Amino acid sequence: MTDFSPTKGMSNHDIADTVAKILEDISLEEKVAMMSGKGFLTQIKEDGGEWGKRPYKAGGGVERLSVPSLWFTDGPRGVARGQSTCFPCSMSRGASFDVDMEQRIGEVMGIEARAQDCNLSGAVCINLLRHPAWGRAQETYGEDPHHLGEMGAALAVGIQHHNVIATVKHFALNSVENTRFQINVAIADDVLHEVYLPHFKHVLDAGCATVMSAYNKMNGEYCGQNRELLTDILRHEWGFDGFVHSDWLLGVYKPYGASAGLDIENPEPMVFGQNLVSAVNDGQIEPMVIDRACRRILLTLYRFSSAEDPLPDYPIELVTSDDHRTLAREAAEKGAVLLKNDDILPLDEKKLGKLAVIGELADKENTGDFGSSRVNPPYIVTPLEGLRRHLGDERVSYSDGSDKDAVAEHIAPADAVVIVAGYTADDEGEYIPGDLVPQMPDAVKDAMPERKGSNNPPRGGDRRSLSLPKSQVAMIRHACDQGKPVIVILVAGSAVMVEEWHDDTAAIMQTFYSGMEGGTALARLLFGDVNPSARLPFTVARDLADYPYFDREATEIVYDRWHGYTKFDREEITPRYPFGHGLSYTNFSYRALNVHISGDMLELSVTVRNDGDVAGEEIIMAYVQPPQSDDACPHKLLKKFTRVSLKPKESKRICLSIEKDDLRRYDAEKRAWYLDRGEYGFMIGKLRIRAAL
Repeated sequence: MTDFSPTKGMSNHDIADTVAKILEDISLEEKVAMMSGKGFLTQIKEDGGEWGKRPYKAGGGVERLSVPSLWFTDGPRGVARGQSTCFPCSMSRGASFDVDMEQRIGEVMGIEARAQDCNLSGAVCINLLRHPAWGRAQETYGEDPHHLGEMGAALAVGIQHHNVIATVKHFALNSVENTRFQINVAIADDVLHEVYLPHFKHVLDAGCATVMSAYNKMNGEYCGQNRELLTDILRHEWGFDGFVHSDWLLGVYKPYGASAGLDIENPEPMVFGQNLVSAVNDGQIEPMVIDRACRRILLTLYRFSSAEDPLPDYPIELVTSDDHRTLAREAAEKGAVLLKNDDILPLDEKKLGKLAVIGELADKENTGDFGSSRVNPPYIVTPLEGLRRHLGDERVSYSDGSDKDAVAEHIAPADAVVIVAGYTADDEGEYIPGDLVPQMPDAVKDAMPERKGSNNPPRGGDRRSLSLPKSQVAMIRHACDQGKPVIVILVAGSAVMVEEWHDDTAAIMQTFYSGMEGGTALARLLFGDVNPSARLPFTVARDLADYPYFDREATEIVYDRWHGYTKFDREEITPRYPFGHGLSYTNFSYRALNVHISGDMLELSVTVRNDGDVAGEEIIMAYVQPPQSDDACPHKLLKKFTRVSLKPKESKRICLSIEKDDLRRYDAEKRAWYLDRGEYGFMIGKLRIRAAL
C-alpha cells in the first residue's frame, strides 16, 4: 500500500509533488469524500447531543493512502473540548486592545487543541458588531473593522504557531442570530468592501489558512455558495489560496457551491457527497473543480502537518496548566472596562469593614453562551468566590437580591455594595431553539431524537432588550436607596443601556463574560491590585433609537455603512459612553502630536505621560479624518492603536505607522480602490494635526 503520510521537514516542492501524486492515485469518489466532514451525526447522537465531546472529522483524509484528515474544534473562548482553559469572551479581549496578549491566547488554544487531537480551530470570529442586540456579539471583538482585523489576525497567528490550522469566520455579513439560516443581507459594493470585509482580508493577509462561510444570504445568494464572495473577492481580488469550508449544517444547499468556491461541506455530505459525484458525471460540474478543491485542502493540510513543532510533544497535561490559567486571569483583568467611578474605586481593603455582594449572578458560573463556543473548564471562580477569597468570608455578606428586606439587612452593616447584574446563556448567545429549525435535514433530527417535538424552551439568540431585566433594575435602585455606595458589575456580551439607574450608582464596571478566573480578576480590580485599562470596543447609546435598525425576526435587511461611532458622529449624537471610553485609577495626558510622510507610510508620533501616582496602561488610538466628509464618508476612522505601560509621572514617545493604502476608498462602479487627495486630519486623544496627501 502506498503511504502518503506527511513527514516533518517536507519542502514546498515535496508537498506539491506529494499532493499531485495523491490526486493521480485516487478516484472521483475519494476526492469528493475529502470535500466533506463525516461521522458527526453518529458522534453527536452517541454523545447525547453534547457539542465538542470529541474532535469532528471536517474534510480531507484518504485512509488507504494514509492521507490525514482535518479534525475540528471550536472556540473562541478556548478549545471547545474536554476541560480546556476558559478565557474571557472575545468582546472582553477586544476591550483590552492588547494584540500581544491575543496572540498569546491563540498560542494556548493551539497547544490545547493539539493536546486534544485537533488540527483545525474555529476560534477566529470577527463578524462586525452592527447592533449590540446581536446574540453572538460576545464571540467577536467589537464594532470597528480595523480593530477586528488586528485582534483576529493576532489570534490566528497564535493558533497556527503550533501547527493548528485557523479558520476565520463567518464570511460574511453574519450579524443577526435568530434568523441566520434565512436572512438575506442587501449591501452595496462600496459598503461591503470598506466596512464589512477589510478585517477578513487583514486576517487572511496575516496568514490565516482557511475561511468558514456564513449561513446567511448576501444579495440573494447563500454565502456558502456565493461566487462573488468565495471566488471573485476571496480568490481573484485577494489572492487567497487556502480552503473554504461551510458552517456546521445548512452551510450549502446546492452542489454548485463547489463551483462557487466552497471546498468542504461540514459536518456531513448532505449536499456534496453523491450529489457532487453525479453532477461531475453528468457534466454539470467540471472535474477540475473537484481537483482544485482537493488540492487546496491537501496543500494546507500537508503544509501544517509537515512543519516543525515549537514543542517536542503536546501531552494532555498541558491543558489548563498553571501558565494557561494565569493568562486567563490576565485577560480578565485587562478586559474589564471601568465605565464610571465617583471616587469610590479602588476600594481600600484596610479601611473597608464589610462588603455586601448582591445579585444572583454574583454566585453563578456564567462564562458565556451554551453554543458552539462553550468551554467546560475544570473550575470557574465566580465574583462572590473571588471577593470572599480576597477579603475573607467573614467580611463579605451575600444576598441573591430576590428579597428586598434581605438586601437591606445585608447592606446595613456594609461599607460598600457590589451588585452583579446582566445576562446569561438564556438571554443571549448562539440561538438554541427548543426544537430544531424546520429546514434541518431529517438525518439531523434523527440524530437528536430527544429534541424532536420536545417543547424545550429556546436559549440564547438575539437580545430582546438592551436594558437590564426589570427585576435587576429594581434591585439596583433598592440598593442605592439604602444610602451606601453601590458598585454595579455588568456581565454582558456587548452594550447595556444604563439610563434608568446610572446616576444613582457610585461606580460601574463591565466585565463581560470573564472566563474561569473572572472572580479572581474582579477582586484584584476592585481593590486596586490591578489598574483597569480596558476601553469599550463599541458605543453605548442613551436611546435605543440611536442604533441602526434591528429585528431579530427579520428575513430581509439592508446594511449601510452607518453603525457604531460612525453613525453617532454623522448624526451628531452624544452617546452615554463612546467607543474607546474607559477609566483608570490614574490620569494620562498627551502632547506633541506629529505626522511624517515617507513614501507609502504615515508616521505618527505622540508623547504620553502618566500624570497620576499609580502605574497604569494607556490605550493609544489614532483616528484619521478624510479630506472631505460627505454622505458616503465617515467623519473619522480608527486606523492604529497600541498599549503603553507607564509608571507614575513617566513619559514615553510613541510612534505609530499607518499605510496610505489603509486610507483608500472603494469605487463600486470601477470596482477599484483609490486614494482621495487632500488634507487629512490625524487625531490622538484631544490632539489634532493635519497633513496633505
